[in-house]
Amino acid sequence: MWAARWRPPRMWRRRLADLMHSRREFLRRSGAAGIALGVPSWLTTCASGTKARLPNVVLIFADDQGYADLGVYGAVGFTTPNIDRLAAEGMRFSDFYASEAVCSASRASLLTGCYAPRVSILGALSPGAQVGLNPAETTIAEMLRSAGYATGAFGKWHLGHGREFLPLQHGFDEYLGLPYSNDMWPVDYDGVPVTEGNKSQYPPLPLIEGNEVIETVDELSDQDQLTTRYAERAVDFIDRNAGRPFFAYLANSMPHVPLGVSDKFRGHSEQGLYGDVIEEIDWSVGQVLSALERNGLESDTLVIYTSDNGPWLNYGNHAGSTGPLREGKGTAFEGGPRVPAIMRWPGRIAPGSECGRMASTIDILPTLAAITGAGMPERTIDGVSILSLLDGEPDANPRNVFWFYYTAQLRAVREGKWKRVFEHQTRSYVGVEPGTDGHPGPYAFPTVPAALYDLEADVGETTDVSAEHPDVVIRLDEIAETARATLGDRLTGREGTGVRPPGRTSLGRASAIDHIGVGATLVSSTPLDPRYPGGGAEVLIDGRFGSGDFGDGLWLGFDGVDFEATLDLGTPRALTRLGLDCLQVQSAWVLLPRSVTFSLSDDGAKWRALPTVAVAAERAPEVMARFIGVDAAGETARYVRVQAENHEALPEWHAGAGNTGWLFIDEIVVQ
Repeated sequence: MWAARWRPPRMWRRRLADLMHSRREFLRRSGAAGIALGVPSWLTTCASGTKARLPNVVLIFADDQGYADLGVYGAVGFTTPNIDRLAAEGMRFSDFYASEAVCSASRASLLTGCYAPRVSILGALSPGAQVGLNPAETTIAEMLRSAGYATGAFGKWHLGHGREFLPLQHGFDEYLGLPYSNDMWPVDYDGVPVTEGNKSQYPPLPLIEGNEVIETVDELSDQDQLTTRYAERAVDFIDRNAGRPFFAYLANSMPHVPLGVSDKFRGHSEQGLYGDVIEEIDWSVGQVLSALERNGLESDTLVIYTSDNGPWLNYGNHAGSTGPLREGKGTAFEGGPRVPAIMRWPGRIAPGSECGRMASTIDILPTLAAITGAGMPERTIDGVSILSLLDGEPDANPRNVFWFYYTAQLRAVREGKWKRVFEHQTRSYVGVEPGTDGHPGPYAFPTVPAALYDLEADVGETTDVSAEHPDVVIRLDEIAETARATLGDRLTGREGTGVRPPGRTSLGRASAIDHIGVGATLVSSTPLDPRYPGGGAEVLIDGRFGSGDFGDGLWLGFDGVDFEATLDLGTPRALTRLGLDCLQVQSAWVLLPRSVTFSLSDDGAKWRALPTVAVAAERAPEVMARFIGVDAAGETARYVRVQAENHEALPEWHAGAGNTGWLFIDEIVVQ
């Protein structure tokens, strides 16, 4: 599949040479008399006695753009003149990795300088997720804002959609974009509304400005303007902040499916819709470059272009290309995490330079810290500064080791040219027919054997050479143990000592409540489900409310069964109100109970029931906690029993209609 869309390196080298015919003019326009002497212009300013301006940073992040999806990486069927210009005027990386080949994990790593398992952002967060990037983590935006930078984010976020997780709470001064992927809505990839399955439970896509939803994206045609709208806001941000250092994070929703493109580029490329989308992204890069030039900021700005992971290959003609690399998005083979990367900084990065050394998105934060003098995060990070690579130091090799995680599984490690793959089950695009025109094809799910690859000789990971290099296997296995000790590994059941929790939404309420049931004796309770045992049954009377994440250790889950528990208050107590705190996550088959009944007793043998509280099944895609209470004024009792009735089957409107559902309970409140 890739061979028809990837041209050998010799051909793109020739193309790059064509782009550099005006290099002399570029040097003149840059005012870079100092370039020829190896003296960056921003340092020359210091020497003249004028305070040096800190460099601006523009970070452009594509979504699902493959390694071979740019002109200078061998793309055919479409052109990318503006991004190719970045390469002609800057540095092209050939061995650059996103930390993980999936959306949220990759973005968390980019902004924090950490492998995703360290910050506990795994996979792709759904609209029902009630976790996000922990406020205790330091992002690039927070780091640069502390150094005096204006900060703006435009485009896809995908690090938590709750207010407490949005960009403004993570160091950005302003934001416009979607809180998650553009396919997380109740519309199919061809624009037809979805009426069945989990997608049918999703709300329309919310377009957020600041912290508020300003409109919804309801139809496929509404996505046609996303690339243009993001670019316009990024340009406006640059224009407004031209007089001070700024950090602009332009995270395009495209070319993630469903593909959307404006009329000015629809039908523009030979490749079809995918090519049209890439050409519009290239246009948006051109708009940013024009804004920098118009404001006289070219030499004062580091521009970085890269992608969050490789292409989603089962979408066929709506997906990109990995060129010679194996597999794509969602895998630990090279086509998943290896991505295009280009960096331009006139006066500091040599024009038309190439870097074949290993580097990663997790290295961007410490590199920017080194460039700007901004303080590094207090918490441990995994990135290293690659400034020496940007400076073209001939022996520089700041990153010689890389860990390939996917959903907290350590699937491979690399040292230099050697890559050790561990046995694991993976999605695969090999041997299955891809979809067309917006519809996905199936995955294969093979178990791949352990292997060793020499990436210098075999970048396509076709030949296992472990038998020929047992010493290398031993060394890389030792490197893997270092990773497992620090970040854990679900493949081997290891817990890492360096893993930090994600942020968890409070669902708009206090995290604790004081009541007379705290510290009572739990006489009995429905047996705990081993999948969601929380911190044990005692969490029912610990005075703490769970978050919107039912895996946070404070919720107890009960699958397809009713719930019952009995408390002993020790002595008869005058009661005013009783309640049960329950969770609903509709997309995860978690619903509120059908009814709740409290009963009271003086001796634990004779019981009197209070009025049953009926709870209507509520079709509500948002995650919510519900305190289901009953008035107990005038009642005195030593024992309290609560019974919650589960649904016999999920309602017919639910994607799982007819199946059993879950009850999740975190606190029995006795007041």
